[in-house]
Amino acid sequence: MAITLADINKLRQKTQAGLMDCKKALNEANGDFDAAMEILRKKGQLVAAKRSDREAAEGCVLAKVEGNFGAMIALKCETDFVAKNADFVALANDIINAAIAAKAKTLEEVNALVINGQTVADAVVNRSGVTGEKMELDGYATVEGENIIAYNHMNGNFLCTLIALNKAADAQVGKNIAMQVAAMNPVALDEKSVPQATIDAEFKADIEKAKENQVSKAVENALKKAGINPAHVDSEEHMESNMGKGWITAEDVAKAKEIKKTVAEEAAAKLKPEMIENIAKGMLNKFFKENCLLDQAYIDDSKVTVQQYLQSVDKELTIVDFKRYTLRAE
Repeated sequence: MAITLADINKLRQKTQAGLMDCKKALNEANGDFDAAMEILRKKGQLVAAKRSDREAAEGCVLAKVEGNFGAMIALKCETDFVAKNADFVALANDIINAAIAAKAKTLEEVNALVINGQTVADAVVNRSGVTGEKMELDGYATVEGENIIAYNHMNGNFLCTLIALNKAADAQVGKNIAMQVAAMNPVALDEKSVPQATIDAEFKADIEKAKENQVSKAVENALKKAGINPAHVDSEEHMESNMGKGWITAEDVAKAKEIKKTVAEEAAAKLKPEMIENIAKGMLNKFFKENCLLDQAYIDDSKVTVQQYLQSVDKELTIVDFKRYTLRAE
């Protein structure tokens, strides 16, 4: 059966596969359109299986708002070259549009949506077959509220945020908060919103850090009292290096090692639990101020918090929810 250009274009529109891939699939299927689609699907699955151990660290992150519903999605791939491909970005747009239209709440719901005559999950697999790269859908998040703002940092499709305010406000105010979330990466809206598991883990780490700091201070003071610069003996490598430079002697090194051992043991034994706990509580409060959105210092005026900035605009204005996703390591 002769394969026409119209047949090839029809299959390409359905699958987003390359022209040559569509022609090969149609020839293999003897012109059977459904069989050709299955061939392309299996090809995509084969690529995905072969590259399952690869890291999909690049991609396209998009956020969109319709009415009181906002959604964000990340379509991930292996290379920046594919991430910037027009067809890849178009697929990401088709997915976010379908998710918004259906008001999908979960990634599972998104994968089951139908776009261009196939499920989102199949469309991603098929696209993987076209590019030869591992692809995966990730980072799906939604917010709902009276006033939702979507922000795509530098329009680069690598970092997006969604903000839900409790009421209408000037568009610039919403953008300012969206940029705050993009820049400062808060972990929660306020202290009450921080998961207890996170608080417990942070406090436990702060306890250990407080102990280490107190012991380190005692050792540092003892070294200075002995006439030894703590910076010269802070590691075995520095000790060797600084002896070679003539900054310290072998006797200094021996004395420093003895001081570090005995003073550290004595200081650790004398630590007062109540004092350590109070120090840790102060560190935890600092964690809340740096990581809770409403309590963070506002990026355009560090003298006020985000909540104070919002109240300067409207006494009743506040944030009810936010989401953030980035492809970049932080």
